[in-house]
Amino acid sequence: MRLVLIASVVALGACAASPPTGPRPDPIPPEQNQCRASDYQYLVGRQRSEVPTQPVGATWRVTCNSCPVTMDYNPSRLNITYDERTGVIDAVRCG
Repeated sequence: MRLVLIASVVALGACAASPPTGPRPDPIPPEQNQCRASDYQYLVGRQRSEVPTQPVGATWRVTCNSCPVTMDYNPSRLNITYDERTGVIDAVRCG
């Protein structure tokens, strides 16, 4: 009986899906990722206090989604926006 149980567990394990191979698709097209926004997408849904220290030489702007900001477009600037009321990050993008 024990041998049948072990054999069935092994057989079920063989049916398990294997993890996908190859590179994961980048959620942000390369031409729109000059500021490396894809590296910081994990911040969406987290508190603004979890934003890491800005790397040396990087241009970042952390602001609330209802706060006034300049409208100039800088493809190498990382914009991190959060909800003013809750402090939850709702977007990470270049611009």
